[in-house]
Amino acid sequence: MKFALRAGIGVLAAGAAVFALAPAASAAPTDINYDCQADTPLGAQSAALTQTVDASAPATVAPGGALDVVVDPAPSTVPTEVSGYEVKEVKGFTLKVPVPANSTLTGVDLTGGSGLGDTPPAWSESGGVVTVTWDGPMPGGSTFEIPTVTAHLTAGASGSIDSGLYGTSYDDPGLTFTTVVSTFLGDISAPTSCFPNPNPVLTSTAIG
Repeated sequence: MKFALRAGIGVLAAGAAVFALAPAASAAPTDINYDCQADTPLGAQSAALTQTVDASAPATVAPGGALDVVVDPAPSTVPTEVSGYEVKEVKGFTLKVPVPANSTLTGVDLTGGSGLGDTPPAWSESGGVVTVTWDGPMPGGSTFEIPTVTAHLTAGASGSIDSGLYGTSYDDPGLTFTTVVSTFLGDISAPTSCFPNPNPVLTSTAIG
């Protein structure tokens, strides 16, 4: 999984990771482009975050059948600076993923992972949306690895099971986190909201 952040002058957002329902039939790597906005004392600042994921899922599943979708992210590194500002740490991650249509979620396993802070990542589900959280902090320049995520699903009666990401706007984000940076004003915490734009279909499983 490749991690990159493109930021303009004054942007105080940095660091993030993408959770993708994703083994069986492999797809080509997909670049996920997030639009991000950081709330700072200098005003709202925009940033773009790109992450590459290798997603895969069974090509077919029987009606009512069980399937697992999995992603195993590679290690990434928190930037040491953004627009000339030192990144001290990134913390308070919340990542949302919708349960695919025509399926029912029966559980999620989070295994492995490193460099995410003292509190292990956790997940919850509400209203058909899975939320994965981890507190951090992750210091600037540190290497981290998101846990392998296994989503257990039960197929519906017909149609297809298409996995994707959550988020439509800064007010309805799929990814949030807080970046702490050192500036001439002192340490500044910049809450950041992101959404995938565009929001691609990562995997598709036909029921039948």
